[in-house]
Amino acid sequence: MITLTEKASKKVSEFIKSEIESGKLDKSKEYGLRVGIMGGGCSGFQYVLDFDTQSTDDHVFEFSGTKVWVDPKSLLYLSGTEIDYAETPFHSGFKVNNPNVKGSCGCGESVNF
Repeated sequence: MITLTEKASKKVSEFIKSEIESGKLDKSKEYGLRVGIMGGGCSGFQYVLDFDTQSTDDHVFEFSGTKVWVDPKSLLYLSGTEIDYAETPFHSGFKVNNPNVKGSCGCGESVNF
């Protein structure tokens, strides 16, 4: 299972609404947050966060009306993960808290399992 904090859920909804209003996303489709893992970075893996539609094999989670799509392979690495949204004077963005991570690179952009 993956969880999305209330703040993250609100931000995802705001971002999707903004992308639809600007014409970057098709308003006739249902969008959610795609969360995944891909190979890359100095520690071996990177998180993928994107606004997307559901694929047939996705695991679907819903938080305060916001859908999260996760492919089966990524879910193996993401089980138990919490996604939050943090705002500081210097940086704003999604924060992935994954209990399965064994290490990360110095910049925090890639992880290993």
